[in-house]
Amino acid sequence: MKRLLPLIALTFTILITLGCRAQKYEIAMITDVGTIDDKSFNQGTWEGVQRYGKEHNISHKYYKPQSKSTEDYIKTIDLAVKGGAKVVVTPGYLFEPAIYVVQDKYPDVKFILIDGAPNNFTYDESGNLVGGEERIEDNVYSLFYAEEQSGFLAGYAAVKDGFRNLGFMGGMAVPAVVRFGHGFVQGAEYAAKELGLDNGAITLKYHYLGNFEPTPETQTMAASWYAGGVEAIFVAAGGAGSSVMKAAEATENKYVIGVDVDQSGESDTVITSAIKMLATSVYQCLDVIYNDDSQYKNVYKAGQKMTLDASIDGVGLPSDFSRFPNKQFTKQQYDTIFMKLKDKEVPVSKDMKPDNVTFEEFFNLEKVQVTVIS
Repeated sequence: MKRLLPLIALTFTILITLGCRAQKYEIAMITDVGTIDDKSFNQGTWEGVQRYGKEHNISHKYYKPQSKSTEDYIKTIDLAVKGGAKVVVTPGYLFEPAIYVVQDKYPDVKFILIDGAPNNFTYDESGNLVGGEERIEDNVYSLFYAEEQSGFLAGYAAVKDGFRNLGFMGGMAVPAVVRFGHGFVQGAEYAAKELGLDNGAITLKYHYLGNFEPTPETQTMAASWYAGGVEAIFVAAGGAGSSVMKAAEATENKYVIGVDVDQSGESDTVITSAIKMLATSVYQCLDVIYNDDSQYKNVYKAGQKMTLDASIDGVGLPSDFSRFPNKQFTKQQYDTIFMKLKDKEVPVSKDMKPDNVTFEEFFNLEKVQVTVIS
């Protein structure tokens, strides 16, 4: 028995060691404030991580911070690196200050930052930039999307399907949301011109909610828009979209256009979504990191910003066109306009409209009449 004791102890030690090794995860994703199945940024990003990890037999795990503070984001990244992470994927601009810190702290770790660039900007009480810098080190991939093109496709599809009274609700007037809205307006105008509609034939209400959360106030506003004749609302406002969906569900023949990912699973009222190909781009970027011969190496460059647009299938609409209620917008029409975007035959402005200029003046609108709701 005494001779067996050292052997048992050795075996126990080996099992513990193997167990510890099994708990190492090479690719880590840090969620933002939402859940991993939020049908938005977290879920889309995680799907890309999962697909690459499973196909290439690379261990992967997601981590959820305790809060949306930069401090907790950094702590969670620390935990992931201690857990073996060689690549850390972070979805959303809220991670910008954290990545600014950890890109120096962990120079041997690769970071994929979606919709953001590392910075330590500071702002005054009015939200004005007062200091700081933006800096992207060569271990960071900073991915952005051409939201204006995705929004354009949504506006184009809505008008082509027969909608004439539209709405846009953005969460806050941050650049990505603004580009979604501006693209939506331009897409509606382009489709109306193709159809030869009268000037002012399309009416469009436009509003920034001031938050990205579902609230009774947002549902009430959406309900009032629907009651006033709005047929479909494009909601680029994160969780606030569920409030608009509830308002649409409570009224017959009213619809919602989702954002970021295909949100048709959230409500029967969602006819399409202006999507960013999150899973695809994360998968492709991981392939560049792990594969020196990756076919995507000319697209994803470390140490610089990259904007993923239609030319590399970075944005688009979901493939299910049967959800369009009037059955007037078809896949063939989509393929045609998408190819024009892909080949840059259709210019879509991503410039920010100044507050003292109307939509009609800035985008040379003739067919679309925009009413800004303050």
